[in-house]
Amino acid sequence: MTGRGLIALIAFALGLSVSAAQAQCRQALALGVDVSGSVDGREYRLQLDGVASALRDPDVRRAFLAMPQVPVRLLVYEWAGQGQQRILAGWQAIENADDLDRIAQRLETTTSLYDDPATAIGTAMLHGAELLARQPDCWQKTLDISGDGPANRGPHPRDIADADLGDITINALVIGPNSRANTTKDLSNVKTLEAYFQAHVIRGRGAFVETAQDFDDVARAMRRKLLREVASPALSDAGRAAGR
Repeated sequence: MTGRGLIALIAFALGLSVSAAQAQCRQALALGVDVSGSVDGREYRLQLDGVASALRDPDVRRAFLAMPQVPVRLLVYEWAGQGQQRILAGWQAIENADDLDRIAQRLETTTSLYDDPATAIGTAMLHGAELLARQPDCWQKTLDISGDGPANRGPHPRDIADADLGDITINALVIGPNSRANTTKDLSNVKTLEAYFQAHVIRGRGAFVETAQDFDDVARAMRRKLLREVASPALSDAGRAAGR
């Protein structure tokens, strides 16, 4: 199939105009990592190392690199209370394995900055949406919010999810407490936390919640979530059809 034919096929699969499908980015993916006060030093390290491990997974790499002519652009930021957001790895077009390695290495060497019991999920969602708005030429825009508890500061997440954020999809990674004691958040039931993120955080086409049982489980859960996000059904269908 010619390049023009592939563009037309993908445009049809995603419901895009051909001019929109000619963009040089198939997906802008922003990962927002919860580093609020309930996340101690060990958990901070497990979370960032878990994301790095997922980025090095062979299947995840294949998904990122499946369409090199229209790469995924990836950004990672951390968030805590209101006004506490920090970009850990800026927008990077993932064109080869080295690009993923550089982001993974950056996460593995990052140290904690915030120590605030506030958890401003709504503000973190707004921040992620603003970052994604800077990538207008991507076919899909996905915000990936992790969290180990409900919001206790800032705008309510549901108000943000219901706002006019354009075509942004928001997915969530819920991190359960396992047997961990936590004095800043009620995390006694991971199913309750899943339901909270289902009801108030996720939005958009195909939005979903992935669950890590605890911080030790982040690498596995992030791997599953990235595979589901990057290898989205519409893109996969278009790619399979193009190969016939």
